[in-house]
Amino acid sequence: MSLAAAGRVEVTSRRFLALALPATLAQMTTPILGLVATGAIGRLGDATLLGAVAVGALLFDFAFWIFGSIRMGTAGLTAQALGRGESVELRAVLIRALLISAVIGLALIVLHGPLADLAFLAMGASEGVHAAATLYFSVRILSAPFAIANFALLGWLVGIARTDIGLGLQILIAGVNALATVALVLWWDFGIAGAAGANVLAEITGTLVGLMAAARLVGRDWRVPWRIVVARTRLIETVAVNRDIMIRTALIMSVLLFFTAQGARQDDVTLAANAVLYNIVMVSAFFLDGFSTAAEQICGQSVGARDRAGFRRAVRLVLAWGFGFAAPASALLLVGGGPLIDLLSANEQVREVGRAFLPLAALTPLLGVAAFAYDGIYAGSTWARDMRNMMLPAVALFFLAWWLTLPLGNTGLWLAYLAFIAGRGVFLALRMPALERATFRS
Repeated sequence: MSLAAAGRVEVTSRRFLALALPATLAQMTTPILGLVATGAIGRLGDATLLGAVAVGALLFDFAFWIFGSIRMGTAGLTAQALGRGESVELRAVLIRALLISAVIGLALIVLHGPLADLAFLAMGASEGVHAAATLYFSVRILSAPFAIANFALLGWLVGIARTDIGLGLQILIAGVNALATVALVLWWDFGIAGAAGANVLAEITGTLVGLMAAARLVGRDWRVPWRIVVARTRLIETVAVNRDIMIRTALIMSVLLFFTAQGARQDDVTLAANAVLYNIVMVSAFFLDGFSTAAEQICGQSVGARDRAGFRRAVRLVLAWGFGFAAPASALLLVGGGPLIDLLSANEQVREVGRAFLPLAALTPLLGVAAFAYDGIYAGSTWARDMRNMMLPAVALFFLAWWLTLPLGNTGLWLAYLAFIAGRGVFLALRMPALERATFRS
């Protein structure tokens, strides 16, 4: 596809799957990184270290995935520029995203100390978990500029409908991370610092290769006049879209932090068991999110090309394929989750608690698929403000459900999380018809 393509958008199941399947596999590499670290540390048989990986990784995700909104924002802005046939703006979108990534990443490195202290205090984990998690976080934060740049690069590749290259980039990052984790943790005995250092090496490698891939796609002429890069209207649009998606992502991560903190306040075994279950669930969740990624590209290009019929076909496709895969994914988790729990932890107590809550965790794909689907539709259409606003009642629903089920302990915590992800999809669905009318009427 030409980087300057415009006009009526092709929206067929064949094209949708051609975008979705590489994106699905690419998305799955993200939780696989967590599984590799969890599995390597889990084989040491220490619930405290496993809990520390859970806490440290989640705090890292909180810092990075807030700014991972750059991927969604960049994908939507790029796809719309593609739909309008603006080749220079396509390059400018990526340059703006990379500049923002560098600034945010360096700021996180400078400020990570006090931010981590506040976060660990709020988590309420044991002293052993706190010390090990602090070490993990302080090493892994060095990857910040590169990890956020990789979000920008992946978003740009999604926006130009090159999810195949995005897949290759994510596989590279996951492969380097897996090999380095095994070497540093299990062979050379660097422990939790080795797990964090492996991720730093993987993100740096991904950024370098991603930049080379982008340069090859653009060709020799990378030149974009600086006045276009810093054009006031485009900068305001870029900042507004990323700001609102960042707030929305921060709200999601706040729920996940609270979820983890409540497990930590019970005991280290419950914390570790929830961490194992969460990593298993995320494999299926990110698998389904691949359909959302395809929706970002097709819906964004349709909006840019003013193709309302194409937009509606894309919405139907992402919902149909998403629900078509969600039910089997939940069934597979229910049947195959037990052996995965045993693989990820050698601690018998963690295995027992994990199996007890597996039936609830297995419902996550089925109840959460609508949220993923509408996230892609909203991101591609750059309805970022409404993504943010619809997250507020979903978060309120989570805390209400948690409060009502407090006597149920960890069972109530999982029920509150399921209510949260289901509510996200419902609220986004109710808001979409009005947004569609406003977008294609203007």
